[in-house]
Amino acid sequence: MNPPPGPPAANAPPPLYSFRTPQYQGYAVEFSPFFENRLAVASAANFGIVGNGRLWILDMPPQPGALAPQTHFDTQDGLYDLAWSELNEFQLVTGSGDGSIKLWDTTLTEFPISGWHEHAREVFAVHWNQVAKDSFASASWDSSIKIWSPSHPSSLATLTGHTECVYAATWSPSAATTLASGSGDRTLRVWDTRHPTAPTASVRAHAHDVLSVDWDKYRPYILYTASADRDVSVWDARRLDGPVAHAGSHRFPARRVKASPHVPGRAASVAYDMTASVWDVAIDAVAPVQAPTAGGAVAGVSRHVWMSGVHTEFVLGCDWSLFHRGRLATCGWDGLVAVHQLPPPIA
Repeated sequence: MNPPPGPPAANAPPPLYSFRTPQYQGYAVEFSPFFENRLAVASAANFGIVGNGRLWILDMPPQPGALAPQTHFDTQDGLYDLAWSELNEFQLVTGSGDGSIKLWDTTLTEFPISGWHEHAREVFAVHWNQVAKDSFASASWDSSIKIWSPSHPSSLATLTGHTECVYAATWSPSAATTLASGSGDRTLRVWDTRHPTAPTASVRAHAHDVLSVDWDKYRPYILYTASADRDVSVWDARRLDGPVAHAGSHRFPARRVKASPHVPGRAASVAYDMTASVWDVAIDAVAPVQAPTAGGAVAGVSRHVWMSGVHTEFVLGCDWSLFHRGRLATCGWDGLVAVHQLPPPIA
């Protein structure tokens, strides 16, 4: 069977900045929340199947062109995700294939400043709490989510209930104890971390694994999911009984989704079809502020506004810059780290 129709042909110009991670494949990229021209990349050798990992710290020079490497840190196993600290501008945390979590300081030259190893399998996602700022979450293939503090030697809480690998655990940008997760059990779950034994809401969200979850930055109840079924969907957490909109589809599994920090209803997604896309959803039409929507997904409320086909392998990571409107970073298995600038009519 042929794959379903995908996005139109790539319409993006070449990246504003780029960098190659030789002998390492990119899994995640994230802009610094403190330094406007800094980003970090989590990567793994041998496509993350076996071998070492490397955390790269890169800067965007004043003139477009090549990203400038500032430092890097090597690990014994592949790195699958990273998150910058919201407390210390020089620190960030990584999740590894050996189940470990490490805290790094970019002012040092070699070893992590702290580490934890409670997960029994790969740590596939880490995310720093942007409201409380003193905690972060990890999601693991051991089907658990753990809450951590950088100053505490062990986890603060463990969230259980997923029955398969947990691929994503993302804090709400507006509520310090609210977190959303996506799993191989095909569910999207919302949690109150003060009550870790059961989610506050759960829904079978996709036909296949839920690989990524993010929250809209302007509508605190709106969630986006990306799935192995190729779809990017939109949800209203106030009544989590079905999607309120379909943002778009890729030709192969959608690996990650990130909500824009500048435009309500805008999300970027990357996928195994080697593309990056940006979707605009008319949020107020599908999820009014005054009351939750009733019924199923609303059709005709999404626009595919931008697409890049610069990568030549699976694209696994993406992130928006907080400081530069319309600036999006991507990374993938081709070893390319690309920083794109959406054109002014779109950005």
